[in-house]
Parts: sequence; C-alpha cells; structure tokens
Amino acid sequence: MTPALYGHPLSSFTWKALIAAYERDVAFEFRMLGPDHPENLARIGTLTPTGQFPAVVDGDREIVESNAVIEYFDLFHGRGEPMVPLDRHEALEARMLTEVFDDYVHLQVQRIVGNALRTPADRDPTGVEYAHGVIERCYLWLEKRLPAGPWASGGRFTIADCAAAPALFYADWVHPIGEHLPKLAAYRARLLSRPSVARAVDEARPYRHLFPLGAPDRD
Repeated sequence: MTPALYGHPLSSFTWKALIAAYERDVAFEFRMLGPDHPENLARIGTLTPTGQFPAVVDGDREIVESNAVIEYFDLFHGRGEPMVPLDRHEALEARMLTEVFDDYVHLQVQRIVGNALRTPADRDPTGVEYAHGVIERCYLWLEKRLPAGPWASGGRFTIADCAAAPALFYADWVHPIGEHLPKLAAYRARLLSRPSVARAVDEARPYRHLFPLGAPDRD
C-alpha cells in the first residue's frame, strides 16, 4: 500500500519529511492541505492534536510529527541507507542535532512568522526579540559545532540535515546568517544544492507569496 503524506509545499516541517522521502525514493501520495482541499483539512484535524502537519496514513497506521514520519519511512518504505543511522552513537548525534534545529531555529522562525501574521495590536515584539536572540545563539553554537565534512552528523546526509535544510532556509530570511558565520553559511549553501532539498524548494516557489515577511529572490 502506498502511504499518504499530508502537508503543504511551503511548510517547513513538511519539507523535512519530503526531503527524507526524496532521498530514499519513498513512493507516497501527497495530500495537499489548503482551502481547495477541504477533505484533507478535515482529515488532518482528526490525525493530529492541533491540526499540525506533516502526517502519514499507511493502511491502519497513522504517524504524526516530522521526525516520526522520517523514522517510519526508514523502517517500512524506500530504499538505501536510513536517515537515522543504524550505529547507535551516530543515531544519537543525528537525533540530537535534529532537535537543535527544530527547537532553536525552526520553532523560533515560526514564532517570528506567526507574529507577523497577527494584527498590529496583537503582536508581541518582546517575544520576537527573544526568538531572534535564540536563533543567533544557536547560529553561534552551530558555527563552532559543525564538522569539517559536508553534513551535520556522521559524514553523510541524515535526519539532522533533513531538519537543517528548511530550518536554515527560512531562518536566513528572517534572521540573516552574517559574515561572522562562514561555516554555517557554507553548510546552508550545500544543503540547498542537494537534489532532494532543491526539489522541495522548487515545489514551494508557487506559494512564496504566502510568506508574510517577503521571499528573497536569491534562493
């Protein structure tokens, strides 16, 4: 049975699952979320606690949260090396960095973007300032932590890179990676040149007008 992946091409967390699927040639049916597909919106509302995505339905299995979706694909679909390394120490490193990108870059970008979507009276400048501070501290940590090799963990492309690609893609739009962070900037560039990531970027281009803070033409 072909699994159904619920998400939206502009969604950064959906990107994570798409990148992993493209890396390992996972066959799936994409279920677009949006006003033109009310049946999919209704379904995602029953799948996840708050309607967040991505989610996968595979027969009687329902998988929510991007990291779990990636690990599910590792176990049951696709081919090639899994996104979560089989070596326990490498897996720990990859999962750790995935959480760093998710919590200290990804979620902070979402806070900044979410604030921009609010009415001016409801905006939270203090919260936005805090989110920018968290991102910058994480940038500095990553600049010191990233290895000399091309990818975040273990010398090959893993779940950590699946998380890093959308996180750093959008983060650089809202909190630019400065000249004082050459390793991080070079890593972002390598990610964007990866075919699986480039595919996700291209699939999202038609929806860039929905991004409330503007979408730079350079990416």
